[in-house]
Amino acid sequence: MGEWYLFKDLLKPESERLGSPVQKVLDPEEADFFYVPFFSSLSLIVNPARPASGSDKPVYSDEENQVALIEWLEEQVYWRRNNGRDHVIMASDPNALYKVIDKVKNSVLLVCDFGRLKEDQGSLVKDVIVPYSHRINTYSGDISVEDRNTLLFFMGNRFRKEGGKIRDLLFQLLENEEDVIIKHGTQSRESRRAASRGMHTSKFCLNPAGDTPSACRLFDSIVSLCVPVIVSDSIELPFEDVIDYRKIAIFVESNAALKPEFLVSMLRGIATERILEYQKELNEVKHYFQYGVPNGTVNEIWRQVAQKLPFIKLSINRDRRLVKRDLNVRDCSCLCSNQTGIITSL
Repeated sequence: MGEWYLFKDLLKPESERLGSPVQKVLDPEEADFFYVPFFSSLSLIVNPARPASGSDKPVYSDEENQVALIEWLEEQVYWRRNNGRDHVIMASDPNALYKVIDKVKNSVLLVCDFGRLKEDQGSLVKDVIVPYSHRINTYSGDISVEDRNTLLFFMGNRFRKEGGKIRDLLFQLLENEEDVIIKHGTQSRESRRAASRGMHTSKFCLNPAGDTPSACRLFDSIVSLCVPVIVSDSIELPFEDVIDYRKIAIFVESNAALKPEFLVSMLRGIATERILEYQKELNEVKHYFQYGVPNGTVNEIWRQVAQKLPFIKLSINRDRRLVKRDLNVRDCSCLCSNQTGIITSL
């Protein structure tokens, strides 16, 4: 999970963090931001759907941890000073911090999308879109279509909630196409191996919405150099200030994708030369989606956080001088970025 990589990076001595967009400081008075090292993906890992035997309660819940986090934060001088606006919190899983999200909504949230967040909880202005960590092996072969005999590949949970219901409809349309592999698979070591083989031998990888608009499979396909075919109308994507996703992915509107024969006909009509162009672009940007490589995802997340600093300071200063605000009128704000290249401190 992304929390581990960020936390691990901050544990390193500064001599090993050369080139990082943020500098770690030990004196809180010197800090522009405060990183909260809470592993919010526990919301996914330890909240099983099935109840304990003979009980309607889950086997284990991290709700108590979420509440304890808020109680601890609210005791901190630096949280109270700016109502948490200058704190950075990872909340990438859709269920992350679900019990206390209103208590941290002022903070810079690191999220994969806004699917479970309300308008007043998350926005592109204050928050950072981050990728899921990919779960299959990075493709190490050459840019080529010679060993990619499958036109379109998807392996994942067929049945999802909310926006992910499109998956079942796509299964019905595509499961009998001869050059398409689309099959149900749950998270397991064997499923990941099968997904690796499938993505590494396919020209295109289908990326429909999950329970929320984004899904980890997109980032699996990117590091596999399997051209993503994104069927998710409300998706937000990481690092769009430096990545033009039109060069690495194909976007298909949901209603169009559900027309019989539309999707496969379109993909079969894409020339080999164009597929190779997509692969070349994917190969050039894949490091942005690899948490474990130097100058990869971690550094890019810190760069995105640093760019929020002017807006955060603007918000803090406005809050300090405004004495009355009409809560029925949406707050105005501008999208600011750090154009100075100055390293900010964390």
